[in-house]
Amino acid sequence: MSPHARFLLFQLMIIVPFLSGMAFKRRILSVRDLTRTLIRLNLVLIEPLIVLWSIWGLDLGWNMAVLPFSGLLLVTAGMAAGRLMLPALPLRERSRATFLISSSIANHGFTMGAFLCFLFLGERGLGLAFLFLSYFMIYVFTIIFPYARSVSRPDGSTPGVAAYFLDIQNMPLVAVVAALVLQFFQVRRPGVDFPVNTLMMISVAVYYFSLGMSFETSRIFSFLRENVALSLIRFLILPVITLGALAMVNLGEHVEAVIAIQSFMPVAVYSVVASVLFDLDKELASNLFVFNTLFFLLLVLPLLFVFKGPILGI
Repeated sequence: MSPHARFLLFQLMIIVPFLSGMAFKRRILSVRDLTRTLIRLNLVLIEPLIVLWSIWGLDLGWNMAVLPFSGLLLVTAGMAAGRLMLPALPLRERSRATFLISSSIANHGFTMGAFLCFLFLGERGLGLAFLFLSYFMIYVFTIIFPYARSVSRPDGSTPGVAAYFLDIQNMPLVAVVAALVLQFFQVRRPGVDFPVNTLMMISVAVYYFSLGMSFETSRIFSFLRENVALSLIRFLILPVITLGALAMVNLGEHVEAVIAIQSFMPVAVYSVVASVLFDLDKELASNLFVFNTLFFLLLVLPLLFVFKGPILGI
């Protein structure tokens, strides 16, 4: 598939499900219940299969160990930058929590970063992206979700640590662990034609369809200041820091390319997921996600395709 065809396919996989979700939400009584159900089905049934298969098939090397740590550093830097921006943003508690979550977690997963690594680097890039993403599962399920839950509860309480690891929504994290265990014991992946491409498409479509149902067009221009602040974090501050750090090390072409690609990613769809699941500011989360993603698709992504050599080193 040519680069132009891949670019067009990527755009369609986001825009069509999103617009379909916006149109479909007018025909159902409980948008909130349906979006939660779709998100949970994706977390339990589809994502774990893709994660398990992709990581299981990797030929692991020492330099790959830096991938999850790089991801963790990126989200930590994003959270720090978000906190620095908060004094300039007149937000209440749940909205402040929503903005911090959006500043921290980037769309490194199926719906953006991993999919782009797949388009640029093939199945090896997808597997490396999921190793990078392994930090994400742990971070989201042990930091972001507990934080969101504590803000949403009047008393600020959270359940015990065991409750998070036993939650059925954490199946992608279980898949990461299972794949690494299979790698450790040198269990070879079956040589079958696994439909990873099809599952990727379904997963992306489900998430963006759910997002379309959550997006409120009535307040489309209500969060301009927040969107500017988030765009500065996502597309200027974090990429500059990352590319500067990569210029000083030698981790191998593919590993460095994955880290570089992920440093440009817009806000994660999980920011909307957290807002839906834990009753934060869903309108702000959806608005930030949509505008940040559109800015990326219309301006940042074309630059990555055109200047992938000097920017990404591929």
